[in-house]
Amino acid sequence: MKRILYFLLTISILVFWSSCRKDFDFSPSTGNLTFSKDTIYLDTVFTNIGSSTYNLKVYNRSDEDISIPTVRLSQGEASNYRLNVDGLPGKEFQNVELLANDSLFIFVETTADIQTLAQNSLEFLYTDAIEFDSGANLQKVELVTLIKDAVFIYPDRDNTTGVIETLTFDANGDGTPDETTLQGRFLEDSELTFTNEKPYVIYGYAAVDEGDVLTIEAGARVHFHANSGLLITNNASLKVNGAPSSDQDLLENEVIFESDRLEPVFSDVPGQWETIWLFDGSIDNDINYATIKNGTVGIVSDGNATATDDKLTITNSQIYNSSNYGILARGSSVRGENLVINNSGQSSFAGIFGGKYNFTHCTLANYWNNSFRQFPSVLVNNFFTDVNGIDNGVDLIEANFNNCIIFGNDNPEVILDDIDNGTLFNFKFTNCLIRFQDSNNNFPQDQYNFNNETLYDDCIFNSDPDFKLPFENKLMIGDNSAAIDEGDPLFLIATDILGTNRTFTPGEGPDLGAYQHATFDED
Repeated sequence: MKRILYFLLTISILVFWSSCRKDFDFSPSTGNLTFSKDTIYLDTVFTNIGSSTYNLKVYNRSDEDISIPTVRLSQGEASNYRLNVDGLPGKEFQNVELLANDSLFIFVETTADIQTLAQNSLEFLYTDAIEFDSGANLQKVELVTLIKDAVFIYPDRDNTTGVIETLTFDANGDGTPDETTLQGRFLEDSELTFTNEKPYVIYGYAAVDEGDVLTIEAGARVHFHANSGLLITNNASLKVNGAPSSDQDLLENEVIFESDRLEPVFSDVPGQWETIWLFDGSIDNDINYATIKNGTVGIVSDGNATATDDKLTITNSQIYNSSNYGILARGSSVRGENLVINNSGQSSFAGIFGGKYNFTHCTLANYWNNSFRQFPSVLVNNFFTDVNGIDNGVDLIEANFNNCIIFGNDNPEVILDDIDNGTLFNFKFTNCLIRFQDSNNNFPQDQYNFNNETLYDDCIFNSDPDFKLPFENKLMIGDNSAAIDEGDPLFLIATDILGTNRTFTPGEGPDLGAYQHATFDED
């Protein structure tokens, strides 16, 4: 009986509710819609590469349910924009319903070919509009996108299997070609000079073949798609010939390496592309006035520790926002001058498996705050661990840091990891500002005896470098920096990374790091 009464009560409630409900009655819109934006700027995209998806919110502020007769792109089906209205894709929509005091989302994206839009143009401002209704009730939201032309470098794909070309070269140094899993292709002779006429967009690895030299001229822009990079193989070289810029914020003459995502939201996101890989056997690689940002590893330098000319010489350059390392040198030889590295998921500079490293007037900092960081700004060791878990010593021929700042938001910011089995472990810090606090005596005194002038000559520990905005990669030092006048004139580089003369008081020394100190603006 109770079950029957419950059933009858439920039926009566449903009948009562249905008798009270009225079907929605949608009135035509009257041109009184409001929008979250008057214009949608889709930022800059490369020709034939799809943009990010942007959104527009449409509001019905009235107390009536309305139906919008049409929502369409002004150029109709010919438009290079694409819409998604409340989950439905298309370029024109009929009778779009919108409840009283409610809203709907419209998503917008674009892909455009600059060659069909503007003849003989490197940039083209492409516009359209989303139209709501027509006639007296017509309302519009403008769409604006800058399309840039570019030189595209990408590997071949087999039309039958869909398999993408991979690189084959002497990867093991034994004189025989090795088929690798790296997607990419070798640059043709006609592609071995990158100019500043158009940006370059690279898919996969653009590789430099044995004996070839890739020259990148001042002002060139090199953009990498996800999982892409440069690869310099045996007996090949990379020459990056950037030049000083008139304005440090414009960087118009520097060579810039970054991802192919140009939207502002991606401007400082680490790990968007792979690396510039100087493979074992590549020679005489020179990088001058370059900015390398948002990669997984800024530069990988492998082997050639005893090369007569350093495998990599990098000057007047910046490496930022690397999800792993700024520079990872493995048994290699690297010389850095007026170099700034910051914001690395592991170390800003790691010289491992021994090698030969010399840095002068460099700022090697790490203010990574995206996740936990395991390693310091600077890591140096003299061994590698083989597949059996056994440590094998490799000579650290030298690791010299002169007039440098080594700092960050962790402690300590230098780790010297010696296998201590007779393998060479030669290092010295001369006139450096270093963050290192060992309150609990956790580190061995032989490597970290700061009173030993043969290892630490006139260094300063844990004093404020007075960086301008270190979490924003602005490592200039201010008037209150402990690095002012603390350098050794014997290691003087006449100008800093910005081209400013390194003036100093007689009897004193130049400023430490890559920047001459300056007075910061109040703002």
